[in-house]
Amino acid sequence: MREFPLEKAFQWFEPGPVVLVSTAHRGKANIMTMSWHMVVEFSPQIACVVSPGNHTFAALRATRECVISIPGADLARTVVDIGNCSGREVDKFAAFGLTALPASSVRAPLIAECLAGLECRVADTRLVGKYSLFVLDGVKAWTNPRRKNRKTFHAVGDGTFVVDGRALNLKKRMTKWPEFI
Repeated sequence: MREFPLEKAFQWFEPGPVVLVSTAHRGKANIMTMSWHMVVEFSPQIACVVSPGNHTFAALRATRECVISIPGADLARTVVDIGNCSGREVDKFAAFGLTALPASSVRAPLIAECLAGLECRVADTRLVGKYSLFVLDGVKAWTNPRRKNRKTFHAVGDGTFVVDGRALNLKKRMTKWPEFI
């Protein structure tokens, strides 16, 4: 083993794909790039960190709802560019050629070009003040059957990303929990 810089240790734990978070507030839809999230419960419940400096923070706090969308690896450059500008100044749907679709349970839009979307409502804000951590309950899930390539991409934390690779099917080795099969 070799010592590794503590401030970069998060790179080893980055849990899931880079996602897009859409909100709608004061008549304006916005999109934010996010990689700091985790599944908390199978229901599904998601915890995510949204910095108070982000335009999305105020919208999420005010409306208490959003959509988490999963972009494919083919959208990686667009997703990074979305993260490099602010919704305060830029209409990100127009600027990046993305299509906002109406969600059924929240005012925030789905993103047509993504692989999947999860409509969410804020379930808990007790850790927002201290950690900027929102806990979200998924209320409706969507998938895009037209997207044949289902590869996602994951942040390594230093401006590099990895794309999903070969899948391992170990279902026969898993404990059978009927509610999750």
